[in-house]
Amino acid sequence: MDTQLTLGPVLFNWTADAWRDFYWRVADEAPVDVVHVGEIVCSKRLPFIAEHLPEALERLTAAGKRVVVSSPILVTTERERQAVRDLLTIGDVTIEANDTGALALLAGRPHAVGPFVNVYNEGTLAWLAGRGAGSVTLPGELPADAIRPLAAAARTLGVAVEVQVFGRLPLAISARCYHARAQGLHKDGCRFVCGEDPDGLSVDTLDGEPFLTVNGTQTLSRRYLSLAGRLDELRTMGVTRFRLSPHSLDMVEVARLFRAVLDGTLAAAEADARLADRIGPAGIADGFFLGKPGAAWVGAAA
Repeated sequence: MDTQLTLGPVLFNWTADAWRDFYWRVADEAPVDVVHVGEIVCSKRLPFIAEHLPEALERLTAAGKRVVVSSPILVTTERERQAVRDLLTIGDVTIEANDTGALALLAGRPHAVGPFVNVYNEGTLAWLAGRGAGSVTLPGELPADAIRPLAAAARTLGVAVEVQVFGRLPLAISARCYHARAQGLHKDGCRFVCGEDPDGLSVDTLDGEPFLTVNGTQTLSRRYLSLAGRLDELRTMGVTRFRLSPHSLDMVEVARLFRAVLDGTLAAAEADARLADRIGPAGIADGFFLGKPGAAWVGAAA
C-alpha cells in the first residue's frame, strides 16, 4: 500500500469563516492525500459549519484530495443518532466511524475506523476488516510494541493502518462539557465558550503545573505529539497512513515538514525543531510511542 499523509477533522470550535478558509487553503496548498471533515466533538457546533460542508467536499475533491467524512465520537440523543444516519446518505464518500453505533450502521459497506474506536489487538482488527473497514486509525496511546503486531496483521487482512503523528492527542470524551463548567455555565447554556480557545483550554494541576487541555467535552494532551522522527520506523512496521491533527498554527507548513521527512528531503530532527519553535511553550512529546509517560520527549531516532 502507498504511504499517505492524512489530515484529521478539526476538533475545535473555530468560527465558520475560519473553518471554511482552513479547508480552502488545505485544498489549494497542503501536500496531504486524505482530508477528514465533519464535527466530531459536539453536535451543537455543527450548524455553524453545515453550510460550508458541501462546498468543502467539492473543493477538496477537485483538488485531488480523497475526502473522508468523520462521524461524532459520543452520540447520546436521538437527534445525534439521526445525524449519524444522515451521513450515510452522502454519496460517493468514505465515512469514518468514531463510535460503535456508527460501526453498526456501516457494517457491510466500505468505511474507515477512527482512533476513538478502541483497537488494541489483532482479533478486533480482523473483526472490523470482516465488516468492511478498509482502514483503521489506531488509538494515540499505543506504544510501538503494540503497533507492530497490529500493522503486521493488517497487511494480511488488506487493511491500511493509520497512526496520528502530529497534534494534541485525544485522551477522553465525556457527556459533560468541561469548557462550560470552567466558566460557571451549564452544558445546555454553554454560550459556545469553547470558541474562545482555538486550540483548547489549558488545565493546570492544583500546584499550578501545566497538565492537560480541554476542548468542550473532550480531554486532550497539553503537549503536541510529534512523531516526525519515527516515520521510517512506522513505515518499516507496515503503517501506511500518517495523521496530522489540525490546530490554529500553519498546518500547510506542518504538512510540508512531514511530507519532506517522508520524501527524505528533510532530517527528522530539523522538522521536530521547527515544530517545537512554532508550537512554543506547550512543547512536543512522543512518550506514548516509546512506552513512556505520554508527555515525555525523546526525539528523532538515531
